[in-house]
Amino acid sequence: MPLVRIDTSDEWADFEVRLIGDAVFKTLQEVFSVPDGDKFQVIGRHALCDLNIASSFHGMEYSNQILLIQITLNEGRGPELKKIFYKTLVQDIQSVVNVRSEDVIVNLVEVCKENWSFGNGLAQLA
Repeated sequence: MPLVRIDTSDEWADFEVRLIGDAVFKTLQEVFSVPDGDKFQVIGRHALCDLNIASSFHGMEYSNQILLIQITLNEGRGPELKKIFYKTLVQDIQSVVNVRSEDVIVNLVEVCKENWSFGNGLAQLA
């Protein structure tokens, strides 16, 4: 179960952030084999004054349409598969909205399967 947080500026329209979320889910399915229905996303649009982000880092120059994508998921995927995921994710997002590749920042947070509860106070994956 990936739990996806997408934070960005309020310069994106409602329909655009939905398209971005759908692109993230598509990439998760294609690259990490996430099953249908396993879609849990929180999308936050913020006023620019509420985003305290460096204008550049690691040679990247960021715009006001920066996308901060954090995905919490089960551990176990290797570095090469993650590199494929990052590249595919940017391509999938760019196929639905006009975004600069340098404005897509991704953070994967890996957890053990027993760290999930899908309701009823149960650890369904433990």
